[in-house]
Parts: sequence; structure tokens; C-alpha cells
Amino acid sequence: MLPRMSRTLQSVLLLVAVLAVWEGACRLFSISPFVMPMPSAIAGRFVSLIATGEIWPHFVATLTSILTGFGFGALAGLICGSLIATIPVLDRLVYPYLVALQTVPKIAIAPLFVLWFGYGLASKIVITALLCFFPIMVSVIAGFRSVDMNQLEMMRAFGATRMQILRRLRIPSALVLIFAGLEIASVLAVIGAVVGEFVGAQVGLGYLITSLNFNLDVAGMFAVLVFLAAIGLTLHGLVRFARSRLVFWVRSEADDVLV
Repeated sequence: MLPRMSRTLQSVLLLVAVLAVWEGACRLFSISPFVMPMPSAIAGRFVSLIATGEIWPHFVATLTSILTGFGFGALAGLICGSLIATIPVLDRLVYPYLVALQTVPKIAIAPLFVLWFGYGLASKIVITALLCFFPIMVSVIAGFRSVDMNQLEMMRAFGATRMQILRRLRIPSALVLIFAGLEIASVLAVIGAVVGEFVGAQVGLGYLITSLNFNLDVAGMFAVLVFLAAIGLTLHGLVRFARSRLVFWVRSEADDVLV
């Protein structure tokens, strides 16, 4: 218990130290608030966005895009990764095209999705799902192929079916890498939603950042970035918590903080 509290306290103290240096530098060198606002100004703008209720419609829209896109991307990545890892012909025929699709910058094709799916949530969900899809798919493929060959041969020798091997060996062996992919995707989901809102949106935190930038409200922009960081940290923490519960046979000090 004490080491856990110590690690949390260290993180908090580091944050306080960074904010203190930031605040002091802005005051000491008289940095313009249009270039770098002070943390106190950002905190004040953060509170005002909450108090006035201005942030909430945008927050709900972005959170919906993130969670829905992450869910669809994770589901598609799990299915495609499982099929490619277990069916060799798909690895030869389909996987190269999926890699080629991933190499295309999403910011370059985001306007197309806005054109196809409109300015609503659908285009943001598609962009988010695409960003989440590839790391999860790769982690599933790598996880399924990391199975211990001795264990695999032993199960085959005892007459285990393909389904039994999948359920009892391949999936448990792959879970560690799958959750690694989910952790990466949880961060990319926030990026995908905001990129979609930058390109074209009527509501959302990305749209709000654009509006605040147009009005030269730099402190407000930083305050919205704090909201986005909070969403990303929360989603990432939930994925790590799920990993600590489901992959209970593999533990680390980082997992101990979550339980």
C-alpha cells in the first residue's frame, strides 16, 4: 500500500513541479498569453468552460466518436487479425493491402470521409476506427503466432480439436499482445476523433479548439487539450485495468497500481 501511494505521490509532485516552473517562467520572462498562457490562466478558463456549460455538448460528441470508433476498430481488428493468423491464404492475399491502407495518412483522406459520411459523427467514427484497427490487428496476429510450439504439439498429440487449441492455448497466449495493441489504440482513438473534427464538424472538442483558435483564446485551447488528455488517460487506464483482471497470470508493478 505504501509503495503504491509513494508512486502516486511522485507523479503528483512531478506535475506540480512542472506547472510551477511553467508559471514562473511565464511571469519572469513576461511571455505573451497569446504565445504561452500561464497554468493559472488555463485553469481559470477550464473552470469557466465547465461553469458556463459551453464544453459539454462538444465533450459528449467527441467522447461518443472516441468510444464508438474504438469499439468498431477493436472488433474489426480482432476479427481480421484472428482470420489472418489462422488462415495462411489471407495472410498472403489480404494483409499486404491492409498494410497499404494503413500507410495512407488519415489526415489526407479525412476530407473524403467527411464528403462520404457528412459532417456528423459518422465520419469521425470511421476515421477513429481506421486508426484503431491496424495496431489491434497486428497485435492479434503477433499474439496468435507467439504460441509455444511445444504446448501446441502436446495438445495435438492428446487429440485436441482446432477449436480447443484456439480457446485453451492460442487466445490465452495472445492476450498479452492483444492488450498491448488495445492500449495503443486507446490513445489513437482520441487523435482520430479530433482529426476528423478538425477537417469538418459542427460540434466536438476539435471543432471547439478551431473556434477558440480563431478567437485567439489560447488559454481556452489549452483547457480543451486538458479535457482531451483526461479522456485519453481514462480510456487507457480502463484498458490496463481490464488487462490486469483478464491476464491475471502476467503482472507488473504498473498493474499493481490499478488494483
